[in-house]
Amino acid sequence: MVGSTVLIVDDEEGIRESLSGIFEDEGYEVLTSSSGEEALKALKEQNPDLILLDVWLPGIDGIKTLKEIKGLKPDLPVIMISGHGNIELAVKATRMGAYDFLEKPLSLERVLLAAKRALEKRTLEMEYKALKQDFIKKWKLTGNSQKMKQLREQIDMAAQSNSRVLILGESGSGKELVAHILHDNSNRAEKPFIEMNCAAIPQELIESELFGHEKGSFTGAFEKKKGKFELADEGTLFLDEVGDMSLSTQSKVLRVLETQEFQRVGGSRNIKVDVRIIAATNKDLIEEVRKGNFREDLVYRLNVIPIVVPALRSRKEDIPALVEYFLEYFAAEYGQRPKKLTPEGSKMLEAYDWPGNIRELRNVIERLVIMTPSNIITPKNIVIVESPRSDYFAFKTLREARESFEKDFITKKLEENNWNISKTAEVLDVERSNLHRKIKAYDIKTP
Repeated sequence: MVGSTVLIVDDEEGIRESLSGIFEDEGYEVLTSSSGEEALKALKEQNPDLILLDVWLPGIDGIKTLKEIKGLKPDLPVIMISGHGNIELAVKATRMGAYDFLEKPLSLERVLLAAKRALEKRTLEMEYKALKQDFIKKWKLTGNSQKMKQLREQIDMAAQSNSRVLILGESGSGKELVAHILHDNSNRAEKPFIEMNCAAIPQELIESELFGHEKGSFTGAFEKKKGKFELADEGTLFLDEVGDMSLSTQSKVLRVLETQEFQRVGGSRNIKVDVRIIAATNKDLIEEVRKGNFREDLVYRLNVIPIVVPALRSRKEDIPALVEYFLEYFAAEYGQRPKKLTPEGSKMLEAYDWPGNIRELRNVIERLVIMTPSNIITPKNIVIVESPRSDYFAFKTLREARESFEKDFITKKLEENNWNISKTAEVLDVERSNLHRKIKAYDIKTP
């Protein structure tokens, strides 16, 4: 690739000059060495992107030099060249990490093509590593509370095994994050991580999603499709919201867990897979068993290693670290300088119970990054509206239902009027002092 630096290592001056001229004509920067010792010195002082290395060299030979190079820079591509090549030598060099093996007399076109492909491969590998680092940063456990230390210890131990894991915790607490970290720290990390939200897929399609289907197996099946189990072969399948799976599907999943075999919908051939199952739910599965909604034997199959993710309200000391992380994350996402939260703003966030857990906090910080014009976030900028109760009929008494509705209604109107109490009182057609009493009585937190 134009602009890249190539180090040519050969004891023949004519070869060095010939190759140098070719690469320079193509726009490459060129370094040369006549021995393995010189090459290793150049490698430490310079930063080549590619090395062309002769096998037969005075002093340490090319094979030993290759070993030293890979010890110093394992990702650096090396193309071996030799006038006395043989299959055994080529295989040995390749096993030691050489990208290619070219025989003399050298075909100049082949040299340039091999160099181009080696550099392209290196670029792709570097991009992959950068993406993986971004991915690892995205799936990061933040916080140093005692509960988070215990959670990390559990994850570290569970990740080393192939046993099934059941992740328990409230909605928004970070169950998906834990599943990703379990996979990334396991011996399956380089294999697929396939996830499926059991609550998001209609029950009539969930078996097709899990097991795949054959062409023509049902209306709309115009082609053969692999299911999640097949896609996750040798890797990890994450079943999120597993508590919402139908009893019919549960029985089929149970059989796959027992045999690691299944058939596609409409198929007759058994497909064998090697899949680690990680499941997650915000439901009490034992209670679901009592209600007849979940199979007891499947609970035992899934619950080999239980991991409980703590709610955010139980580890409020982690909120400042989480806020800082999300402020930096969203600043980078939207191309801004990271904003700062005042101590008063931090106290306001720590005082709130976060029923939506990490997901709710993340949404609030994203909104603050977008909507706060200043680089300093104060309590005036922070608007947290507690989610209204979805079912007022769940209350036992009229008084409880009325008070809950009144609190939600007042909070909603305050938000609509930018928390201006005088204007809200006017809209509600109540005295300002009366509204103040209601806000205090219902413990409505104003910015």
